Amino acid sequence: MTNVVGPRAVFGVIVPSTNTVVEHDYWKAGVEGVAFRAGSMYIPDPSINGDEGFKALLTQIRGSIDDAVRDVLTAEPERMVMGMSAETFWGGTEGNRAFEERIGKRTGLPVTTGASACREALRALKVKKIAVFSPYQPIADKEVGNFFTEAGFEVTSITGLRCPTAMDIARVEEPRLREVIAQIDSPEAEAIVQVGTNLSFVKHAETFEAELGKPVVAINAATLWHSLREHGIDDQVSGSGTLLREY
Repeated sequence: MTNVVGPRAVFGVIVPSTNTVVEHDYWKAGVEGVAFRAGSMYIPDPSINGDEGFKALLTQIRGSIDDAVRDVLTAEPERMVMGMSAETFWGGTEGNRAFEERIGKRTGLPVTTGASACREALRALKVKKIAVFSPYQPIADKEVGNFFTEAGFEVTSITGLRCPTAMDIARVEEPRLREVIAQIDSPEAEAIVQVGTNLSFVKHAETFEAELGKPVVAINAATLWHSLREHGIDDQVSGSGTLLREY
């Protein structure tokens, strides 16, 4: 339900308790009349060092997401936005569909996930071949790659930053981002895709697009774009890449 600070829309946003970037990116976009109410999934052990550490993080997310959703619903939002991405890629396109269906049934609301938002963004951009990077461990990169392949895209390259903790994701600075983009980019790749919502990358998208001459999709820009467009809000947002500015 809309209110004084969100007369156009109020979106519920589900984030891990370790995430400091999603809400910042959404509010900084400055979409007038759109408000966000965040619900936090409690992450007592933020270690994601190695595949086993990453699986342990997912266990924590799965154990706390229902409480986070419950809390957000008290603000009476009109859409649920998943401000966490790995779980939405898990199990390929069918895993994503099942996840969205479960959250939709739990809330009675439309749902935006990182996986589906990136898929729809790439379709809007009319690209088929993508290079992907994340802050993740190999086990998660495999799931991300599988999702995009099943969704009809060719993944020319994929790699992760192998961050040791969930908080370290938000500490990755621009020089390291440049390194990983140089590693995965090629003439074959028609777009660069970044996943991992606690990675501060939206602010760099336009710079890298200008340098590379191709779309650069930051996942937080993709979920915001998807939420707005599905809600009938067509505002063009500058400073976050081609997607929010032109589509």
